[in-house]
Amino acid sequence: MQCLRIGINKHSEDVVQYIANELQNLKNKKINFSIDENDYGDSTSIVLCSVDEEKGAGKKSDKSYDALRMHVANALADYIIRKYEDKIVEKIINTNYCYFNSVEKKEILTKAYKIIRNEDKNFLNSLFQIRRRNIIIKKLLEYFEASDTMVLDGFVNFRLKDYRKDLEELVDKAVDEFLMEREYKEFIRLLRYFVEIQEPRFSVIHVLNTFDNKYILMDEKKQEITNECIRDFISEVSEGEINFDDLLVSSLITHAPRKIVIHCSEQFKNKELLETIKNVFPGKVVICTGCDLCVYTGIKH
Repeated sequence: MQCLRIGINKHSEDVVQYIANELQNLKNKKINFSIDENDYGDSTSIVLCSVDEEKGAGKKSDKSYDALRMHVANALADYIIRKYEDKIVEKIINTNYCYFNSVEKKEILTKAYKIIRNEDKNFLNSLFQIRRRNIIIKKLLEYFEASDTMVLDGFVNFRLKDYRKDLEELVDKAVDEFLMEREYKEFIRLLRYFVEIQEPRFSVIHVLNTFDNKYILMDEKKQEITNECIRDFISEVSEGEINFDDLLVSSLITHAPRKIVIHCSEQFKNKELLETIKNVFPGKVVICTGCDLCVYTGIKH
């Protein structure tokens, strides 16, 4: 009879349930096992044994023990991800990014959790989830090859450097997202300020997106004012350098209309542009659901 011994603290008692649930799969393979718990004050020792009822089983016993180790590794990997991962991520942020204040750290932590838990169902993040779990399983099996006794806290703290490195890279990604969003919010705040200090030159500006990803601007009387709006912008750049998205935002800010009506919004390839306009002109943007101007650009609703 071959056994594994895993030491856990009193706060980790549900690890036994993880292991027991996983080891139920051994019964389907007709492999017998036993689980015993021995309490030692603030800690518990879990003893897991593969049991061969046939005497002199030999190779069968070795295969049973290998299966036991594999299933225990699977259970512990799931347990580590569920119970340790959040604390590890929080420690990484507090250690590597101590210069952020508590509110900023909390926001970074939320972003990191979102990436690590793959809340957006991103395919690449799904692969990274599988990779991290496999790293833990590989390290557990390597450890079990050398020793049949483990202290779980010690293993997590000192044997999972590759796993921690993966989490550090994802935290770095969360920090990059946080900084980009903060820069974007500051940019929007500045643009709003420019709009507020401008005297509105038009009550309404209608924005139409054409098939060649350019824009037509019209006033409240639906008279085209495109050339008037972009003249200053065009004078500063050569035609080959024109970014029509930047041109549109710049024109709207310069003329600071009281109301902006966006036509044919489904034609906008740059969806972030629409969000930027809404953020710079809060409460002033109307998305048209169909009118004569929409038909004018060739879009029928």
